[in-house]
Amino acid sequence: MSDSNNSTPQPSRGLNFNALKEHVIAHKVDCGLWAMRVLVILFSLAYFIPIFIHSQSAYYKVLIANAAISALRLHQRLGRVQFSREFLSNLLSEDSGHYLFYSLIFIYVAPTTLVLVPVLLFAILHASSYSLTLLDTLGQNSWWGCRLLISFVEFQSLNILRLVALSEILLMPYTVVLALFGSAGILTPFIYYNFLSQRYISRRNPYTRNMFREIRLLYEHIANKPSVPQFVKTAIFSIIAFVCKLAPPVVTTPPPQQ
Repeated sequence: MSDSNNSTPQPSRGLNFNALKEHVIAHKVDCGLWAMRVLVILFSLAYFIPIFIHSQSAYYKVLIANAAISALRLHQRLGRVQFSREFLSNLLSEDSGHYLFYSLIFIYVAPTTLVLVPVLLFAILHASSYSLTLLDTLGQNSWWGCRLLISFVEFQSLNILRLVALSEILLMPYTVVLALFGSAGILTPFIYYNFLSQRYISRRNPYTRNMFREIRLLYEHIANKPSVPQFVKTAIFSIIAFVCKLAPPVVTTPPPQQ
C-alpha cells in the first residue's frame, strides 16, 4: 500500500511555464496587446523619470504604442478596413477608434504630461486585468505580490476611469492654451473637440458624460451659495450654458422589438 501511495503523481507546486507557453501561442493577439500595454507603462515611467531614455523620446513612444494597441483592438472588433459609411460609423463608435485618433492628435504636439495620463491609466487597468490571467496560467499561488497590486487596481477601477474622464475634459481648455502659445497647431483644439464629443456620446463608456455632469453640478452648487458674489454666479452660469450648447446630442439605442 505504501508503495502504491508513493507512486501516485503529486501536483507540481512550481511555475507552470509550459502552460504559459501554450497560452501565449493560443492567444497571440491578446498577449501582444498585453506586452504593448506594459511598454506603455514602462515608456510612461521613462518620461516621468528620464534615466535610460530621453523624456521626449519616451513621450512619443507612448503615443505610438497606444496607436498600435488601438489599431489592433479595432482589427479585433471590426475586421478588415472597408471604405463604407457603415464601417466609418462603427469606427467612430469604438473607444479604440477614439484613442487611435487621440494618439494621432497629440503626436504632433509638444510633449505634455497631461496627455499621457489617460493613456497610462488605461494601460495599467487593462494590463492588470490580463496579468491576472497570465498568473493563473502559471499557477494559482504564483506571484502573490503582483496579485495584491492587481487586486488594488481592480478595486480602484471606477476611480481610475473617472480620473481618465477628468483628464480628457481638462485637456480641452489646455489644448487652447497650447495653441495660443504655439506648442500645438491652431486646429488642434477643434480636432480635440471632435474627439471629446465622441467620448461624450460613447455607448460603451459613460464616464466622460458622467464626469461632465458631476462638474456641472459641482459648479452649480458653488454658484448657489449665498456668499458667492452675483458677478461670479453670472459668470459660472454663463460658462455652464456655453458648455452645454457645445455638448453633442446623445442618441440612445431603442430597445429591441419584442
